[in-house]
Amino acid sequence: MNFRPLHDRVVVRRLDAEEKTRGGIIIPDTAKEKPMEGEVVAVGPGARDERGQIVALDVRAGDRILFGKWSGTEVKIDGEELLIMKESDIMGIVEGGVAQKQAA
Repeated sequence: MNFRPLHDRVVVRRLDAEEKTRGGIIIPDTAKEKPMEGEVVAVGPGARDERGQIVALDVRAGDRILFGKWSGTEVKIDGEELLIMKESDIMGIVEGGVAQKQAA
């Protein structure tokens, strides 16, 4: 990807929503909500504090995160739909999310 976010901005790829409920009912596309979970694709260098020093971000490329339903701005880069949001819009990092999915 030929895009580098500035300051405290983060580029996120939404993760696909579940297609079935736990009971096995298939959810049609029209009833699905946009997922609030994603993978960080790229991060900016960080925001500047009062003294002009750059404060590094807590998230890194590859982190799996949770964010607000209406967070970020949807953009299309290299034919892929992504979100650009500030780090403050991120609620948290999902720890061990990949290992749990593979075990299931």
